[in-house]
Amino acid sequence: MSSRNRGTNLPSPFLQRLVILDDKMAEKSGYPFNLPWLKDDEFELRFTTPVTIIVGENGMGKSTLIEAIAALSGYDEAGGGKGYRPVDHTNAIDKSGAELANVLRAGWLPKVTNGWFFKAESFFSVARYLDDAAREGGGAAPDFLSWSHGEGFVRFFEERTSRQGIYFMDEPERALSPKRQLELLRILNRIQEMANAQVIMATHSPILMALPNARVLQLTRHGITEIDFRDTQHFKLYQSFTVDPQDFIKEALRDEGNSQF
Repeated sequence: MSSRNRGTNLPSPFLQRLVILDDKMAEKSGYPFNLPWLKDDEFELRFTTPVTIIVGENGMGKSTLIEAIAALSGYDEAGGGKGYRPVDHTNAIDKSGAELANVLRAGWLPKVTNGWFFKAESFFSVARYLDDAAREGGGAAPDFLSWSHGEGFVRFFEERTSRQGIYFMDEPERALSPKRQLELLRILNRIQEMANAQVIMATHSPILMALPNARVLQLTRHGITEIDFRDTQHFKLYQSFTVDPQDFIKEALRDEGNSQF
């Protein structure tokens, strides 16, 4: 077994730094290389906590960033484990995550890349792949699909993250009800406290953003900045709704151009 796969007694985060390779970046143009937060001459993304949460509006490149970091770690951008190709996306038009990975360099201490890349939209394909692989190997299928989508997703994630490694999640709330999000929050809290694994997650969910002691990074047109989850537009919008749902909906329907929506 290679040294990078033996594990470590050091706490996470294992991936600690991400920088741009200026010479390679200079040769690129168009998306995703024109994302505004990549234009910072001193771009450097540091990971300082076991769980890092990436937030931002649609179009800011959250999923592309997650895919790029996963690709740097040896994962297919369609999701799954290392070496898995559970989803055939050879004809996919958008491969921006893998392209972005080509201009980035990762700094590890130590390099622990065992883990998983979770994508809600490919969960069914990944689960079927695991069932087929288990049967072909003569074992029992894990049968995550015998549960509801949300239950199976949480069960799947809990089973996988019990092992040391690095885990990527792209908007897991797509598959989860608010109740299931709370179950995922408890799993993430265990990881945050034990520091035996690293999670990098993109989300729109204020529930998941509120994970205690996690670092929340916001992608905007002005760059990447650390932010308290209470200061995100996502949280403020949900907070306004819960304070006065009727007035909130009335305002939203009356003024489509209101910037708070």
